[in-house]
Amino acid sequence: MRILEHRALRGPNYYSRYQAIYMRLDIQDLEERPSDTVPGIAEALEAIIPTIHDHRCSVGEPGGFLQRVRNGTYAGHMVEHLAIELQNMVGFSVGYGKTVDSYDPGIYNVIYRYRDEATGLAAGEEAVQIVRKLYDRAHVDLGPVLDRLKEVRDANALGPSTGAIVDAAKARNIPWYNLTEGTSYTQLGHGVKQRRFQATVTDASGIIGHSIADDKDWTKQILGDAGLAVPEGYTCYSREEAQEAAEWIGWPVVTKPLAGNHGRGVTTAIASLEDLKSGYELALKSLRDESGGVIVERYITGEDHRMLVIGGKLVAAARRRPAHVTGDGRSTIRQLIEQENRAPRRGVGHENLLTQIHVDDQTLRMLEQAGLSLDSVPPESEMVYLKSTANISTGGTATDLTDEVHPEIKFQMERIARHVGLDVIGIDLLAETLTRPLDQQSAGVVEVNAGPGFRMHMAPTHGTPRPVGEHIVEMLFPDPTDDGRIPITAITGTNGKTTTTRLTTHILRQAGYSVGMGCTGTVEIDNHVILRGDYSGPAAAHAVLREPTVEHAVLEVARGGIMRRGLGFDECDVGVLLNIASDHLGEHDIRTLEELARCKTVVVDAVKREGGYCVLNADDPLVLDQGTYWARGEIIYFTMSPDNPDLDEHLGKGGMVVTVRSGRIVLMRGKVQVDVVDVNDVPIAFEGHAPFNVQNAMAAAAVALAHGIEIDDIRAGLLTFHPTPAQMPGRTNYFEADGVKCLIDYGHNVPALIALEPLVRGLGQKRRIGVSTAPGNRRAEDLSALGAQLAGMCDIVYVYETDSRGRETGETAGLIRDGVTSSGATCDVRVIMSEEEAVAAAIEEAEPGDFLLLLVDDIKGATDRLKGRSFPVQAELTRH
Repeated sequence: MRILEHRALRGPNYYSRYQAIYMRLDIQDLEERPSDTVPGIAEALEAIIPTIHDHRCSVGEPGGFLQRVRNGTYAGHMVEHLAIELQNMVGFSVGYGKTVDSYDPGIYNVIYRYRDEATGLAAGEEAVQIVRKLYDRAHVDLGPVLDRLKEVRDANALGPSTGAIVDAAKARNIPWYNLTEGTSYTQLGHGVKQRRFQATVTDASGIIGHSIADDKDWTKQILGDAGLAVPEGYTCYSREEAQEAAEWIGWPVVTKPLAGNHGRGVTTAIASLEDLKSGYELALKSLRDESGGVIVERYITGEDHRMLVIGGKLVAAARRRPAHVTGDGRSTIRQLIEQENRAPRRGVGHENLLTQIHVDDQTLRMLEQAGLSLDSVPPESEMVYLKSTANISTGGTATDLTDEVHPEIKFQMERIARHVGLDVIGIDLLAETLTRPLDQQSAGVVEVNAGPGFRMHMAPTHGTPRPVGEHIVEMLFPDPTDDGRIPITAITGTNGKTTTTRLTTHILRQAGYSVGMGCTGTVEIDNHVILRGDYSGPAAAHAVLREPTVEHAVLEVARGGIMRRGLGFDECDVGVLLNIASDHLGEHDIRTLEELARCKTVVVDAVKREGGYCVLNADDPLVLDQGTYWARGEIIYFTMSPDNPDLDEHLGKGGMVVTVRSGRIVLMRGKVQVDVVDVNDVPIAFEGHAPFNVQNAMAAAAVALAHGIEIDDIRAGLLTFHPTPAQMPGRTNYFEADGVKCLIDYGHNVPALIALEPLVRGLGQKRRIGVSTAPGNRRAEDLSALGAQLAGMCDIVYVYETDSRGRETGETAGLIRDGVTSSGATCDVRVIMSEEEAVAAAIEEAEPGDFLLLLVDDIKGATDRLKGRSFPVQAELTRH
């Protein structure tokens, strides 16, 4: 078997409404060998992965998939189910998948859900190898497979604290994005409503508070001045100073680096000069700056507690105990450590609830101080401590005590958060108990932490887990109804997408909103271009939705983006389906208009059920049929026929329709009609000569209505949007100079030219001279049809070629030329391979009274050439 394509679909897509992995798989020789031709393959599969029995498949009951294997299915289908189950086996709950054949024999499209993209892709690759071995009756060792998948999982998984916050956000339907690969820098929400955090540090965390938390001496000074209990201590810069401080304070003491975290470099209960020297050296080594100081402070008897304050409120408290083992009277300490590390709850790093215990110098020193070694056998029930600090990351344990915190301690912890100035703070408190005020016991705050870990609170070794991630999300989004989303409009269709996207954006801006727009050509934020290129796919959504100032997102969605990566968002507020016509057929296994329609309807299928709107072209039969079927939310139809009988029932139920009546664009709802604007006053309508732009204008008006924009603002937007390169680059840009009229447009397919034809005939009175091409990945019959359509519209056609896309040089231009010559129309066709030279030749050919139709990619180049050379100097180029 051979994987031809393998990628993640990161949002709603052609195959699934949810994110999924797409694999295009060539099963090669196995096309002639369904699974029932391999005796015992189902039993071998179940022996390797017993949980595969739970897969119901189309049978609808446990064991259903295995039944399919016994009765005969294809290798691609088996890869699908294995890719799903392998993900489940490494901790990701997924279930959806499907395998469909393609137009090419032996090649299948395998689709399956994923939670983590890298793990999902890796699971698919492993599944292919396993299925091949099953067919070859080769041995399958699942252990190394799972080990490899776990490595991928751990390398890409969110940390436990970040994961807890993300899970809490998802529970409230707040979208999230990882902003920097390989880090925990995360965005919750969209645009102007977004909030960002890294680990447990939020965008509202004060930098001064972080500096205080990072400097233990500064922390003690601030807390001490506020009357809070802190141990007496001094910052020392030499061993001699450390000795003087210890003797002044009185033994035992603690040494720790002036700046540090996770208990690194901390030594406790130091009672001798020799141990003081070791503790000083350990603290010094852990400093980022070797010239930094080492704190020597009084050792406080009492247990180690971590107090977590979020948004000024104490939300969790845990007693931490250092890594330890308990004797059984038979095993050595070394054996007890090994036994403890084999416990299911312990793992490497953050992969499990507890971290494995590693023997290091601190462990050996602790044992030596207790008169023990790794080979000692402690009595039954005797606890042997292996670390001096109680951090979970070094093997410690935690017991939740949140419900036992005395009100006075709670007040003091919340005071500390205010004094330090952190919205999320972990406070390390040594105290005999949390049930009595601090001034009634031996107690003191020894450290505060910015970005504290949540694992000990989310999954304590003992006690009640605390939903600390929820507290973070509630702090960032205090309104429980706020899902952090901004309105998203997604616009698709075969033609008119860019014009409608730009016009919709213009109307929303006119209404006072900060708009982020992505379309073919640019990504724009409030009319400022931030990216250039084809942004009619998910990359535009990512750019726009991460922009902190955007209040509305308007996104053009093309077929290619849907098929390659899916939508760049999980749902939209308004989905627009303009039309469905022949273009790009033959790509991505889409060969019929019905299949193309299903691709386009992904947009309306992604509309919110509650409060969402679908804007559909009722004049297009496929849109009316397929768009209506897949639409979610409320439908707004637009039509050039106000008496369209297909809309009677819709209007009868109080539905909205935007149409043209008596030369005016109007809104109809039930029996109510509201005038919007005269068609002749809409600049892009060309006084009615461009009916396709009238449709685009109606669609944009419908979107604005869906968003609650006032009629006056919609009218103002329609009246002030002009077919100029500034507002509509490459879309029906109209010029006149010295008696020559010129229309520049991007149209490269037959439906686009058919739409343009009334405008071309209305503007062109003498000779009509066209310049055109198309990408080479169009079907041969489409290229020939393009030539025939040009022949019917123009007297002279210059054909050029810029993007062969797999064809031989000149082949695309030849097919278009042949379409012109075989059409039977009287049309002079000339092939000039260079776009620049073809445009120059057409302009040179033009005489007063002629009409130029420039269907080009380089809009600026054509515009500059028009302004420059061909017409008399005194003639002014005017825009309409």
